[in-house]
Parts: sequence; C-alpha cells; structure tokens
Amino acid sequence: MRVLLVEDDEDLREMTAAGLRDGGFAVDCAADWPEADVLLHVNAYDCVVLDRMVPSGDTLAPLEAGRRAGWSVPVLCLTALDSLDERVRGLESGADDYLAKPFAMRELVLRVRVLSRRAPVRLPSFLTCADVVMDVARHEVRRGGVLLSLSPKEYAVLQQFLVHRDAVVTRTVLLEHCWDEMADPVSNVVDAVVAGLRRKLGSPALVHTVRGQGFLLSARAEPS
Repeated sequence: MRVLLVEDDEDLREMTAAGLRDGGFAVDCAADWPEADVLLHVNAYDCVVLDRMVPSGDTLAPLEAGRRAGWSVPVLCLTALDSLDERVRGLESGADDYLAKPFAMRELVLRVRVLSRRAPVRLPSFLTCADVVMDVARHEVRRGGVLLSLSPKEYAVLQQFLVHRDAVVTRTVLLEHCWDEMADPVSNVVDAVVAGLRRKLGSPALVHTVRGQGFLLSARAEPS
C-alpha cells in the first residue's frame, strides 16, 4: 500500500516516514501542499497523512476543494491543532480520521492501515489463495496454518498478488503500489523481493513468472 505524507517539519517527516515504512507502507513525502498536489495528480495513493499547517497555509481548504471535485482517497489529519472545534472542522472538511501530535507510531500505523482498506478498491478482511491466508487487519500471513515472517515489501507484494490472484501483475504495477518514488524502475528490486517471497511461501509454488509480462499468483499449474 502506498501513502503520501505531507509534513513540513523535516525531522518529524523523516521519523514518520520511517515508521510507516517499517509498518509495511511505501511512502512518498511532501513538505508543502503544492508539492503534494503534484504527487496526487501523478500517483495513486491508498491514504494521505496530512499535516494541517504547512508553509502555504491550512491544508483543509484544498482538502475540501478536492472532496468537492470527487477526490476519494482516505485522509488522516496529523496535527497539533487538537481542540474539539478543530477536530470537528477537519472531519467536516473531508478528513476521514484525525490524530493529534504528539502521537504513538503504532497507533498511526494502525489507523493508516484501517483507512487504506477504505480506498476505492476496498480490501476484504482476509485474502486467500490455496492454503495461504492473509489477515489484513492483523497484518499476518499464514500458509497451512503456519505464520510466515515476511518483510514489509514481501507482504505488500503478496497483497497485490492476492488482490489480483489468477491474473498477471506487472512489475510496473508492483512498483507503483509497493514502492515509493525513490525506487529505481530499472533495478531488479522487484525480482529480488519476489524471489524472497517465493522462498518463504515454500512448495508447492504459487507465484509464477509470466515471461515478458510479470507475475501470476495461482494455485493452478505454472503457465507455459
């Protein structure tokens, strides 16, 4: 899942982005609304974590305008403006959730995970293929009832495979949804993560390479 973090404080931005990445998210960062606006027009995000006060002003105004224009991505306001009136104003302007600073990183990760499930393609509580079961809420994967220890990137890639099971998932799609804008599109990072995921999933193989196209998660026999 891919998240846009809008925060003008550099130290807090880096700390928050690191915490979200540890939680399994690909994270793009913006220090002000104009930069965020560009990213929102070129990338698809599962959630936006939005600081209220940035150099260009209160972000509730562009948020409200975006909602009127049909912008549906879930938004969590992360701000020091924590009075009841400010929280109500944020929710009325189109925020889906509101978390006051200072905050606990575990809580932020959980709230972003819950909001990401409300994205335009809503995730079910469990994703399955053969004897592989992903518990989306608990962020856990089991095969044959055995809990697997997956890295955040392996989990994100497997989630894409499960969402699109029995259909080819291209490397481009994986880069767009599982990596942030710092990823090198010509590197072998996707293949390396998929190889690690295959090893951890074990036998019989479920992830197949479709030559010249991408990858296919299927319990059926490997395609020719």
